[in-house]
Amino acid sequence: MSISVLRTADAWWVALDAHRAVPVQTPATTTAELLDDVATVHTALAEARSGNSAAQPRAIAELPLLSPVTAPCRVVAQMTNYVSHVRDSGMNPRTVPLTFFRKTSGSISGPYDEIVRPGHVRFLDYEIELGLVVGRPLDVGATVTAADWKDHVAGLVITNDVSARDVQLPKTQFYEAKSYPGFTPVGPALVLLEADELDRLAELRLVLKVNGEIRQDSDLTDMIYSPLQALQELSRFQALSTGDLILTGTPGGTALKAPPKPVEIIGALLPPAMKWKAFFNSQAKNDKYLRDGDVVELTIRTPDGAIDLGKQQNKVRFA
Repeated sequence: MSISVLRTADAWWVALDAHRAVPVQTPATTTAELLDDVATVHTALAEARSGNSAAQPRAIAELPLLSPVTAPCRVVAQMTNYVSHVRDSGMNPRTVPLTFFRKTSGSISGPYDEIVRPGHVRFLDYEIELGLVVGRPLDVGATVTAADWKDHVAGLVITNDVSARDVQLPKTQFYEAKSYPGFTPVGPALVLLEADELDRLAELRLVLKVNGEIRQDSDLTDMIYSPLQALQELSRFQALSTGDLILTGTPGGTALKAPPKPVEIIGALLPPAMKWKAFFNSQAKNDKYLRDGDVVELTIRTPDGAIDLGKQQNKVRFA
């Protein structure tokens, strides 16, 4: 049975239900330390449910929640990992490779924090992503199999891979464009799962709304490379530690989309500066990019609600 863990500035909490939580008596200050002391989470939950806990439940709505993934940690993200997003990007889902990029953990923010657009950024985009929180270290050269990959995943979180497109595209790199402070909202909950629950990942539905309008809506059957394949590939070159975060890609529906093929072919013939100027002039007409005051809402859950990562909600503010 899934267990939802929450974090405030002074404590870790475990949810009793969708509305109440009790504190966890642990010295852990980081996600890694909490996962190494996860027995205290189970104890707090069991005592509260049996009526043997001295701790009084608190309304979750009253808790000033922070990201349940603490920094510093590694933040590794998969690129173009959903069929719908690959098609939006003008590529072929059958030939797109399994690739990754890194984000700074300084970009991690809370589930209700503001998303602040830096003053020099014009085109701010959103990407809902399922986050995997590493529960057991993965060494370079380790063998990851279908039988044991779940041992490396402690739980799941909602993440938003916020992106400055006018920084990302001309520089042809992701690190800066996706690493500004607040560009990785995480949470509200770290949902710890049993192995059999991880078998239900394909049922998870990812929904992102902006001001109540659905922009992204997909389940994991749209995913190209599974968490097993991602871990197998990462084990070739990237060590992972307990508490690290893996973003598994976003479905279609982001503001950014590839231009029509004829336009793309003509653009390829232009000098880079002229090409990008023309492209962003056209993007200025795209009203899907985030605007000052927009409210971005993300949910990830199974249709029956048995696995529910909660609701993330962030307001956009222009610096």
